Amino acid sequence: MTSKAPSSANSPADKESHKPSNFLRQIIEKDLAEGTYAQRRWGGSPGDAAHHAAGPLDAAKVRMRFPPEPNGYLHVGHAKSICVNFGLAREYGGVCHLRFDDTNPEKEDSEYVNGIIDAVKWLGFDWHNDGPSGQESNLYQASDYFDFMYRAAEHLIEAGHAYVDEQTVEQMRINRGDFGHPGTDSPFRSRTPLENLARFREMRDGRHEDGSMVLRAKIDMASPNINLRDPAIYRIRRATHHHTGDKWCIYPMYTFAHPIEDALEQITHSFCTLEFEDQRPFYDWLLDRLCEGGLLATPHPRQYEFSRLNLTYVLTSKRKLAQLVYDHKVSGWDDPRMPTIVGLRRRGYTPQSLQLFAERIGVTKSDSWIDYSTLEGCLRETLDSSAPRAMAVLDPVKLVLTNWDEVMGAGTLDDCSAPVHPHHPELGKRSFKIGKEVWIERSDYEETPPKGFFRLFPPHVNASGQAIAGNKVRLKYGHVIECTGAIKDEAGNVVSVLATLIPDTKSGTPGSDSVKVKGVITWVGVNDAVPAEVRLYDRLFLDAQPDAGGKDFIESLNPNSLKVMQAVVEPSLAAAKADDKFQFERHGYFVADRVDHVEGSKLVFNLAVGLKDSWGK
Repeated sequence: MTSKAPSSANSPADKESHKPSNFLRQIIEKDLAEGTYAQRRWGGSPGDAAHHAAGPLDAAKVRMRFPPEPNGYLHVGHAKSICVNFGLAREYGGVCHLRFDDTNPEKEDSEYVNGIIDAVKWLGFDWHNDGPSGQESNLYQASDYFDFMYRAAEHLIEAGHAYVDEQTVEQMRINRGDFGHPGTDSPFRSRTPLENLARFREMRDGRHEDGSMVLRAKIDMASPNINLRDPAIYRIRRATHHHTGDKWCIYPMYTFAHPIEDALEQITHSFCTLEFEDQRPFYDWLLDRLCEGGLLATPHPRQYEFSRLNLTYVLTSKRKLAQLVYDHKVSGWDDPRMPTIVGLRRRGYTPQSLQLFAERIGVTKSDSWIDYSTLEGCLRETLDSSAPRAMAVLDPVKLVLTNWDEVMGAGTLDDCSAPVHPHHPELGKRSFKIGKEVWIERSDYEETPPKGFFRLFPPHVNASGQAIAGNKVRLKYGHVIECTGAIKDEAGNVVSVLATLIPDTKSGTPGSDSVKVKGVITWVGVNDAVPAEVRLYDRLFLDAQPDAGGKDFIESLNPNSLKVMQAVVEPSLAAAKADDKFQFERHGYFVADRVDHVEGSKLVFNLAVGLKDSWGK
């Protein structure tokens, strides 16, 4: 059997073709209806006003961007942002750019760049589109815009909108004021544009020490929005940049670089999370000044904010995730318990499940918490329709059918079969054999059964003194059996369960319904069982908000977040390839580990999600 999945044409994500409206969709639809950006031109690549003026009308109705900083692995919150930006661009006939915001020279790494590219592709999105000169790759790096950013800074200085400040960091902090008091002008604020330009060029030429001065926008030191009290836009920092090398010793601040990047790329709708809401007035102020000076095309981009993803039992702080990795609390960034995209992928999450999750939770303007079970439910829903079925015994104990030789013949192995997928007969059947000995779950046998237990138990006398016969169950896809007892070792541990086969009760035969049973158990034949390592993953933290209120999140780690089982699986799984996904009947959905699984020789399966939400139950 292979794990080839059925067509995804009827996947849950596709079933939601009528997508609910939200305020971002309403903004886009309003702009399209009013033709806000209908006359926008595109020069075929990012550039200034003159560059785009020479190009044709932009065939992309909207342009959006996903601008990660390449200083870590993307997590589930980024997955939502990717789905929002790339998804809306696709939905409205536009294009989404992938831009590496590499303005900070000390935190970038090509390893993360490659990881981000892989994550976006894996999620099902692409940054290419057909342009006037053929296919365009809208993959950009903010550092490619450093020359223009410097030019923009000089323009602001010349126009009287920026100045070089030589106060210390502490002096600037004090003079900035607070929410109850206006700021105080810097003594350097009244310099002439020529003086400021000369000083800024000295900064560029490396004539001053790191941190000795900054370039500040000249806006309003009494503004009620502290972000408009002459924010710093350039600083001196001698650091080798992964892309530009040692060309620059001054670097733009993110709040200055971000709107310029959007404008050079002719972004129409710049979507970001709510923590940037207070920065929007500066975003508009800066672009207004640069458009007035003819440096940037109009109309310029607009920024809109939505709430970030807050998911229970999950941390998304890069610093805290790094602590988990470097303190060896997890095996790495791709540990299946991690909320990183590489971790989720290794856990068994699919692109469809994360797209469905992003659509289900939607976008709002208010912060709220999403229960982790919502994410799990999306995975469960997408895998149910696609994952081939298989039987696995995770905690095996041997079941011996004591009358097998008498009923079936000594050494006989009986052929059994089951559908690869119960709802997709076109996928065919999987085959396995039953014989005198099979493996069953240890928990499927109870010497003294609790109330409501319908699996294997031997003849016994109950608490009322009533004699109870050994229970009958069906071995799924096989025969009905009756439990007669068990063999234990000296310590009292069950080493094998004993039962008798009831003749003529095999599934699919005329006599299969002749004996009614309440219990059905899964099994794997001893003769053709394949050993496998099964990793049972659970939530990494015990607390829904592991770092709330300043708590030490390390103390909230779940000591039982990983259990490793030496299991046996049906023979069809020997052909499983890394990243193949299955439903292990009765247990849940599993994935062949992307790193450690070796087809045919070393089977390793990870629990992706259970068949139902059982957390805390």
